[in-house]
Amino acid sequence: MESLKIGQNAPDFACVNQDGVVEQLSDYRGKKVVLYFYPKASTPGCTAESCDFRDHYQELISKGFAVIGVSADSVKRQKNFAEKNQFPFSLLADEKLEIIKAYGCWGPKKLYGREYEGIFRKTFLIDETGKIELIIEKVNTKASTKQLLDALE
Repeated sequence: MESLKIGQNAPDFACVNQDGVVEQLSDYRGKKVVLYFYPKASTPGCTAESCDFRDHYQELISKGFAVIGVSADSVKRQKNFAEKNQFPFSLLADEKLEIIKAYGCWGPKKLYGREYEGIFRKTFLIDETGKIELIIEKVNTKASTKQLLDALE
């Protein structure tokens, strides 16, 4: 599959969040959307990344951003993750990998010499018209908001 590029239209989607509510990217037209993909809820790196977005959430919304996290976790697991960490934004439960694959965040990975298929940690910034403005391939989980804002300067 060809990877997404800056300036392309972001693939639209409809997916349930941690509360079982269907969300679509098109619901966010008129706002910039930070769409971040993470491998697994409640793991150390994913928790650090999501908590960083939580800790800077007011700053992000003051700049006109919405924040959406995506992983292949179940609605129940996303809900537990969101409640435990008090996330003020949606976490999408993409169990069928439809959004994950549409954004090129699925493929071969290696851990301890073992190869497997998994989710790539990536962050996309989608502009008010639905176009991809920025793609961060190598996410700094402990400073993901700073990394995003610095890349926009």
